Amino acid sequence: MTGAPMPRGADTVYPQEVIERLDGRVRIRPIAKGANVRLRGEDIQAGTIVVERGTALRPQEVGLVASLGLCQVAVHQRPRVALLSTGDEVVEPGTPRRPGQIYDANRFTLRGAIEQCGGAVLDLGIVPDVRDELRARLREASAAADVVVTSGGVSVGVYDLVKEVLGEVGAIEFWQVAMQPGRPLAFGTIGAAHFFGLPGNPVASMLAFMLFVRPSLYKLAGRRRLFHDVYEAQAVEPMSKKRGRREFKRGILQVHDGRWEVRTTGPQGSGILSSMVAGNCLVILDEARGDVAPGETVLVEPF
Repeated sequence: MTGAPMPRGADTVYPQEVIERLDGRVRIRPIAKGANVRLRGEDIQAGTIVVERGTALRPQEVGLVASLGLCQVAVHQRPRVALLSTGDEVVEPGTPRRPGQIYDANRFTLRGAIEQCGGAVLDLGIVPDVRDELRARLREASAAADVVVTSGGVSVGVYDLVKEVLGEVGAIEFWQVAMQPGRPLAFGTIGAAHFFGLPGNPVASMLAFMLFVRPSLYKLAGRRRLFHDVYEAQAVEPMSKKRGRREFKRGILQVHDGRWEVRTTGPQGSGILSSMVAGNCLVILDEARGDVAPGETVLVEPF
């Protein structure tokens, strides 16, 4: 029987499939001594650290812990993230849309991204451009969550109220970063909750999440590694780049003749969400860099 203890004095197991029975006798083929025997401690030896502190528990870690007879282990609580979109022009998918309105894509991409990195989402829907309503919703969000994430309303338009209201109900730590896309990013606190005000453009929203929110959620969840790996690749096409800011282009990374090569997905507008679908990496061009010529080395972060 698979998994049964070995009889005293036995050191090898013959599978039934490799023996032949002839006239009441058994014929066996040659087999190596010790075959089909699992030794005590060959998986985990006494004193071994099974799972390092700060490790995200995948199904295999959970199974390994269970195999040791442990029914409970100490873990970090999943960060609670309140999520809401802002703007009179934003409507729920599946509802009628009037001229000038757009369907809310950001809340769905952000929800998936939050859950993918271990957060528990509190979806607060869409808030119109009404100061009192936005103020009340932000207070509600901060009371119920560790982190508050909004999309839209952090630029300089007349109806971009998020930054102003944040200053009323909490504290602004910084606003705007030297990156493209994703420049109009706001960060602060509302009570004990961290606040991230992400841009309204879909690609800018995703990029700001990946670069700022995701590492923060990893930190709150107790992970050791906060940032994803970055590699070098050779550009196979020219890439325009303005000095003085960090730019992130959506790229297609592939191996050619034994080396990594990368090209962009095409148009790089911050509203072209299909570029995130077509791509498999970010091309990272730092502040000091100008235009990139074919054959030059660039940094890439696969996603």
